This record gives sequence, C-alpha cells and structure tokens, in this order.
Amino acid sequence: MPLYALDEHLWFPPVSEALEDGLLAMGGDLSTGRLLLAYRKGIFPWYDGDTPLWWSPDPRFVLFPDELKISKSMSVIIRKQQFRFRTDTAFASVIHACKIVPRADQEGTWITDEVEAAYNRLHQLGYAHSAEAWLGDQLVGGLYGIRMGEFFFGESMFSTRSNASKFAFICYAQQLRSEGIRLIDCQVYTPHLESLGARMIPRAAFIGELEKRLK
Repeated sequence: MPLYALDEHLWFPPVSEALEDGLLAMGGDLSTGRLLLAYRKGIFPWYDGDTPLWWSPDPRFVLFPDELKISKSMSVIIRKQQFRFRTDTAFASVIHACKIVPRADQEGTWITDEVEAAYNRLHQLGYAHSAEAWLGDQLVGGLYGIRMGEFFFGESMFSTRSNASKFAFICYAQQLRSEGIRLIDCQVYTPHLESLGARMIPRAAFIGELEKRLK
C-alpha cells in the first residue's frame, strides 16, 4: 500500500490503508482542526525529525476503565497518600516534562517544539488535559492526552520518582470512569500499561467504538 502525503487540505486516507506497522500518512501540519480530525478517525501523530507521521496501528492498545488493575504495592502507595493527585493545574509543565525527562525504553523524544505548542493550544481550547502526581510542591509525574466524547486519548507520560506516573494514571483512570469515559486509548503496547489492565483490540473494533462514543 502507498504511504500517503498530506497537503494543506484537512483530510486523511482510510485507516485500512495503513502499512503493516500502522503508518498511514506523512506531512501536513499540527493545526487544531487536523489534530481533532485525526483523533476522530482513530489516527495519532508521531514525529520523525521535522516531519509529522500519522499512525493507526492494528491491533490497538487500549484500557477499558472498568478493567483497571491496581497492584497491592500501588494500593499501599495510594492509601498512604504518598503523592497528591491533581488535574489540569500544570499542563504546560507536564508536556514539557514528557519532552525532556529521559525514559529507559525510548531514545530521544517525538515531542518537538511544534508538538508542544500544538497541544498547549488544545489545552487552552479544553481538549487536552493533564493528570499530575505531586510530592509536596514538586511535580514528579504525570501524563497528558485528548478528551473527546467518551474517549480519552493518552499521549505521553513522565516520572521523576518511582511509581509517580503509574499513580497519576491510576487516579485519572478512576476519575475518568466516574465521569463516563468508556475507553482510554494507549496507542501502542507497553508492559507498564499492560500491568494496569490495558490490552490489544482489533483496529476495526477500536474504530467501531469511536463511531459510537464520539457522537
């Protein structure tokens, strides 16, 4: 199948046209309209150098909030209130930390200056949100993503203290479930999120959920 090249028009090819690894298209921009259209179609951006790459993998890694798993060790951390949980009090700091804090399973970062600016705009418009773990007055972990309809599309996490990002994710998943969110998109497999209950589903099932939940 071809790799589609996007232009200034707001469009995406059908996700069924994606390559085996999920890569669907390249180019275009990170305008608010394009990003929101991408999420509605089950597509998300990653960067390769200066070029936006657009992905829709099959299968898709997701967490249904009702299937959240909390280990005994994490239950103790939550019960002892080792961290404090907040949402949307430091979005810009969270995405910047996701950009600069090293991760053992990842070389470099896909979060460019353009990505950081684009998601800060989405936060200002009420689409992008952050979940945060605080230790005293220090932000030590968190994640950010896009909320639309009954979906939360997770984008990136960071942690500077052991279990801080896991704590933020668990607390946020519980909050989202109470607020009617039916599915958390984790995009691609990580053992970290698998331990919390995330699992693979076929892309067709994921798109079907989108069509039901984003109306």
